[in-house]
Amino acid sequence: MVSNRKTESVPHLGGVEVGYRLSSLDPSRPTLVLIIPFTTTVDYYLPEFENPELTDKLNLLAVEPLGHGATRAKTETFTYWDSALVFLQLMDNLGIDKAFAAGTSQGGLMAARMALLAPQRIQGIIPIGSSMDSESSESRALGCWDGPAAAAGLVDLHGDLSPKPDFEPGDGYRDFLLDIGYGKGVTTELVQKWGQSLQETYSGDEGKRRICAAAVCLTTRDGLHKRLPQIRCPGTGDVVFSFANAEAEIKLFTNSPEAKLVKMDDGVHFLSFTHQKEVHQNLLDFTKKWAGK
Repeated sequence: MVSNRKTESVPHLGGVEVGYRLSSLDPSRPTLVLIIPFTTTVDYYLPEFENPELTDKLNLLAVEPLGHGATRAKTETFTYWDSALVFLQLMDNLGIDKAFAAGTSQGGLMAARMALLAPQRIQGIIPIGSSMDSESSESRALGCWDGPAAAAGLVDLHGDLSPKPDFEPGDGYRDFLLDIGYGKGVTTELVQKWGQSLQETYSGDEGKRRICAAAVCLTTRDGLHKRLPQIRCPGTGDVVFSFANAEAEIKLFTNSPEAKLVKMDDGVHFLSFTHQKEVHQNLLDFTKKWAGK
């Protein structure tokens, strides 16, 4: 039985209610923090919570960044560093001293920031279909998407402060998210699921402000290339596109005891959709290898 999503208050930014789902809190097991991709919720990781091969061996903690899901803050100005610190404070509240951190797409960006902010607490990171760069021309030259162009509509709307009580993400945004995330094989069930989720999370003026702030956070993020040598925990990455970018970045983890790149052919951006068995096995192998070290 998968647990319900909960919220917990943490002190960062004057107080944040952070949305999360926790499978268990067994001190004999490693804990794996799972950070969601853009404008999804902790339900993105339901397949992981429903897999007893994972839940019997790991405490799973899925978390929702600022601007996502049930997470609420008093400010609409935040960065991925803020979300990383919120997750570390959530670990404090839950009594979790150390954990591994995995994240899909933007989630990998926050996993790396958690390792930089708390190197003594993060045992390893697993960025999945992610990048450690800003939205730079260099990353686009290596085959990454043009994030600023893709999110331009939401970023521009962020500057319009007039109330938008009738705002809805709409079918166009839903289809865009699912196309880049799940590819052409997206199912009717997933279309219905995420269409309803987006509607519930981002409708009305508050929803408009939150999704626009999240888009600004994504597109204006800082790059980590010069900081990656400070990451001393092991790391592995599952890459679905721009393998050239991933090959270049993995070399920047110069002080990690292991920095491994795992390529999964024909995977989509939301990689566990096409390679669930392989992703789950990598999670188990990685946490088993590095737990307690």
